[in-house]
Amino acid sequence: MLKEYIEKIRPHFEPSGRLHAFRSVYDGFETFLYVPNTTSKKGVNIHDAIDSKRIMSMVVIALIPALLFGMYNVGYQNYAAAGADGSMIEMFTYGALAVLPSVLVSYIVGLGIEFAWAQWKGEEIQEGYLVSGIIIPLVLPIGCPLWVIAVAVAFAVIFGKEIFGGTGMNIFNVALLARAFLFFSYPTKMSGDTVWVSTDSILGLGHDLPDGFTMATPLGEMAQGSAPTASLADSVIGLIPGSVGETSVIAIAIGAVILLWTGIASWKTMLSVFAGGAVMAAIFNATGQTPVEWYEHIVLGGFCFGAVFMATDPVTSARTNTGKYIYGVMIGALAVIIRVMNPGFPEGMMLAILFGNMMAPTIDYFVVQRNINRRLKRG
Repeated sequence: MLKEYIEKIRPHFEPSGRLHAFRSVYDGFETFLYVPNTTSKKGVNIHDAIDSKRIMSMVVIALIPALLFGMYNVGYQNYAAAGADGSMIEMFTYGALAVLPSVLVSYIVGLGIEFAWAQWKGEEIQEGYLVSGIIIPLVLPIGCPLWVIAVAVAFAVIFGKEIFGGTGMNIFNVALLARAFLFFSYPTKMSGDTVWVSTDSILGLGHDLPDGFTMATPLGEMAQGSAPTASLADSVIGLIPGSVGETSVIAIAIGAVILLWTGIASWKTMLSVFAGGAVMAAIFNATGQTPVEWYEHIVLGGFCFGAVFMATDPVTSARTNTGKYIYGVMIGALAVIIRVMNPGFPEGMMLAILFGNMMAPTIDYFVVQRNINRRLKRG
């Protein structure tokens, strides 16, 4: 019935229809619901069984475990900070009501710009923001104001993607660019000990906390030169303060399995990020530069989330097989270097991936040139 209705209203959006100005909006919804049956008219093309919208939708599915656990953890941290007891349902409901507005703002602003841009240029609506729209709230602290998120999303979509030509042409990961914009433009909303726990009661759930309430993240404690107070088990499960979707290693691992099983993410890049981070953390630990073991660097902060969902972004990462290894190792090692050597940036993963995005084309260039030179020598 839905397919028949879409076909019925199609003439209204054709060039001669009364709603032709919204052709791109119609096309965006139609191709999201159903795989398009259009074919290329000229040239040689290889068609796959899955299109980019289906790929993006699968990534969103892989992110759902991190989103759901993040909602629960927001409620858990609020109840724990207040020293109160609450059921799992109460904690999850509180967290969901706190997180969903951020998700809605991210999608409304981002997709609104995407739709307006497509209408202005007379092009199809691109699907890249399906993933960015959900990642952005997950990499931000729960205390980030909605208006700040809206400003960051607008900046990232316009200046990080659209001016480069849209999805597939952007140099930097859009979600990380939004986080970087907030980090440097509104640092008080993104760092410090006051932004990681929701302090307000929502619809009678949760508990109001004092305005001066603070709770340091494990990485914040490490930046002060002390070992994290959170246990390794809590760090793996995710019951620690942090960005909404970055705390649970287990939830992120479920997403990683989905991405690897479907072939969407590159295991070469993913594995290399972990290897680079582990080796560099072990070196710093052996030399007494960091108070924690190498595996603690891996499970804390946004390391796992960045390695699984952002370093593997096929648009902004290296594309050659050898380049993926170099790219991944560089990101993992650089993230730990930033954490240990610069306490002002206790996270490290954001800057490391953005630097990797910048270097990815150069890495691929030299890998390709090396292959060309080797073949010329054999000839």
